[in-house]
Order: sequence, then structure tokens, then C-alpha cells
Amino acid sequence: MSNALLRMVAGSQEYSYSLLTTGEIVLGRDPNSCQIVLDSNVYNMVSRRHAVIRPSQTPDGRTSFLVCDLNSANGTYLNGQILQGCQELQNGDHITLGNNGPEFFFEYQYQYNHQYISIPQSAPVTNNVAFNYSAPSPSTNDDTSLSQLIPLLSTPKDLTRKAYLVPGIITVIFVVLLFFVQGYLYQILLGAYLAGATLYFIYQLCGKPKPWWVLIASTIITMIVLASPILDIFIIVFRGILQGSIPEDPSSLSFPELFLRFFIGAGLLEELLKALPIIVFYLIGKSLASPKRERIGVWEPLDGILLGAASAVGFTLFETLGQYVPGRIAEVAQEMGTEAALGAGLQLLIPRILGEVAGHMAWSGWFGYCIGLGILKPRLASRILPIGYLSASGLHGLWNSSAGLAGSLGVFVLGLLVVVGGISYALLATAIIKARALSPTREQNFATRFFK
Repeated sequence: MSNALLRMVAGSQEYSYSLLTTGEIVLGRDPNSCQIVLDSNVYNMVSRRHAVIRPSQTPDGRTSFLVCDLNSANGTYLNGQILQGCQELQNGDHITLGNNGPEFFFEYQYQYNHQYISIPQSAPVTNNVAFNYSAPSPSTNDDTSLSQLIPLLSTPKDLTRKAYLVPGIITVIFVVLLFFVQGYLYQILLGAYLAGATLYFIYQLCGKPKPWWVLIASTIITMIVLASPILDIFIIVFRGILQGSIPEDPSSLSFPELFLRFFIGAGLLEELLKALPIIVFYLIGKSLASPKRERIGVWEPLDGILLGAASAVGFTLFETLGQYVPGRIAEVAQEMGTEAALGAGLQLLIPRILGEVAGHMAWSGWFGYCIGLGILKPRLASRILPIGYLSASGLHGLWNSSAGLAGSLGVFVLGLLVVVGGISYALLATAIIKARALSPTREQNFATRFFK
């Protein structure tokens, strides 16, 4: 009779774990789903769910064990060879997680006279630096480390990743600036902060570590396009040639005709314009070598969602701060004075920026998902891209045409806007869920706590 175990040596410590014959053992960095948890500060080459050891019954009734790679980013090695799929373990095999990662030895103990011999089992782990097999028991050690006395001395990764240090510092900076500015500059700073917060929300939901300079660049590209003659070309095509001009008095048209105008002149025009940064970074990525190509370019749906959402931020900021808010301020200032006008500007600014998660960001993120899916599955791109473009434009046109009739139809239109906004956000949320499941780098992504 035999007992199977894994052994690992880390520095002066040796760890051994008996394998279960009734359930699998997952190795990785995720403490919520792994039975052997490795410290991410020590083993950053290990994926959240890297590999699994599974029991298997042989035809002769014997229990063997299989090792399987879980689509890890850096691979699983069995006896120095990259593991493809699953393979049965033999006594003495060694398993390595990633290149130069932690190494485990698979061994059998044989029972003789009610004792396991041949390979002595290590004592229970009480000072586990690398990983914990089970929940740690309360410490009885009276010694206190310096980082316990002064938590600020924690490791940088703890501060930046677990304590959201960077978003907190950015918030402090914006709050301080808002105390010292006034007038239109106040509205610019507030709009920029709220827009950044909504993008950060989507970034956390997506969970892919996309460089922030790429997202900011996507925002800036869209704003540059809106300020350049490129916008005039779009207007000539969609509002001139394709008859998508927007009337000054929307109530003068029937709802179907109004929707068609907004579908062409707002939906098709603006969704294509906001997709330009996605196309730009896809082309840039094609010229780069791996892994920069995947990190910077567009190679999966999560890339498309993030770049589309960032582009929507640029569009919303440019449109809101460059057109709607100044127009509202000028209109109210003539009747009620400057102070009342600035308040009216804030009343318009805040809902427009926060509402982009169910508006521009939702439509662009959904279309970005379809672009990324088309890149991931090129044979289906000819069907995926039109579906994404037309559906995003349709929701966009429906929102605008409903808002255009809000003054004449009142409560009914407000209800319709809520329904359209809810559908738009739900479409984005479900796209994020599916994109995370499809992501080739899902074991490296960080937002497993969301949508679970």
C-alpha cells in the first residue's frame, strides 16, 4: 500500500504534502481556489491557478496521479520538459512551475508493518515562507516585526496592489487642487477626475494589467481626432452623404425618422470614430515583438474593451467640456449671472461623466470587445465586426433619439432612457465576463474577485 506526496525545498525549509485520492490539488497564487498557495512576492512567475494534480483510477484498480497545466502564462515543466495537457506522474518526477520557478518532487511512500518507509515525511509546516497548505493558525509568537509596528513599511507591492495606493494619492492630489481653483478650471479638474474614476472602474472589472499610458494615449488620440479635420470628413460622410443630419428641433420629426437620423449621424459616426485608437494600437502591436506586442497591442477582447472605454473617456470629456457645459454656462449666465451658471454647468457635467458607463463607454467597450474577438477568431471577423458596430450604433441612436424627445413626452421617455442605459451597461458587463473567460492571459489577470 502506498501514499503519494509532493515535496518542495525552499532555502533551508522542506515541505511535504500528502496527495488526496478523492480530490484534486491546485497549485498557484490564488488563496481562494488553490490548495497549495505560493507567495506572489517570491514566485511572480507562477500563475494564479498554475497547475493541478488529479487522482486517476487505472484499469487494474490502482490510483495514479496526473499533473495538468491550467493554461499558465509561463508553463509547467515535467522533468525539464514543457508539459502539454496532462501526464501521469511516476515516482521521482519533478514538477517546475514556470521557468526557474518552484520545483516539486513527486514520490511514493510504501507502508510496511503499518508504517510508511522509504521516504520520510517532513514535519508539519509551522514557519511557511513560500506557501500555506491550509489556513494559518493564530500566532502565539510574542515577537513583533517592524512592519507590524509601522505598517507603512510594508512591501511596495502590498501598498500599490492591495491598498490601492496610487488611486488614493491621485484622489488626494485632485482634492487639494479643487480647493485652490475656481471657475471653469474647477469643472475641468472635476470632469477629468470623474472620467478617470469611471475608467478605473472598468479597468478593475476587466482585470487585465494593460499599461495606463496606452489607455491615456487612446483617450488623447480621440480628443485629437475630434479637434482635427478628420472630424469634418466623418461629418461630410455620415451627416451629408448618408443623410444623417441632426435637426435643431427633434420634435418636428416622427420617432422612426428621428432614430434613423441619430443612428447614422451619431451612432455610426461616433462609434467608428471612437474605434480609431483600437485600430491604431492594433497596427502598432503588429510591428512589435512578443511580449510587448500582446501588452501594448490589441490581441483579445479585453484589449478592445479597455481601449474602447478609454477612447470613450476622451470623447465624453471633449464633448462635455468643449461643447455642452460651456454652452449651458453661457445660456444661464445671461439670465441668472455667473455663479448660477457655474452651478448649472456642474449639474450637467456630473451626470454626463458618470453616466458614460451606461453610454459612450458601454457602446465603445462593446464594439471594442467585438473587434478583439474578431482578432482572436479571424475566421469569424466578417460576421462579428458588423454585429458589434451596428448594435453599438443602434443603442447609441436609440439613446439620442429618446433624449431628443424628453421635453415633449416626459416620464415615458425618462423610463425609456433608463431601459436603454441599463441594457447598454448589461451588454458591457456581460462582454467583460465573456472576455475574461476567453482571455489567453486569464491566469495572469487580477480581478478574479469581480463577477464571480
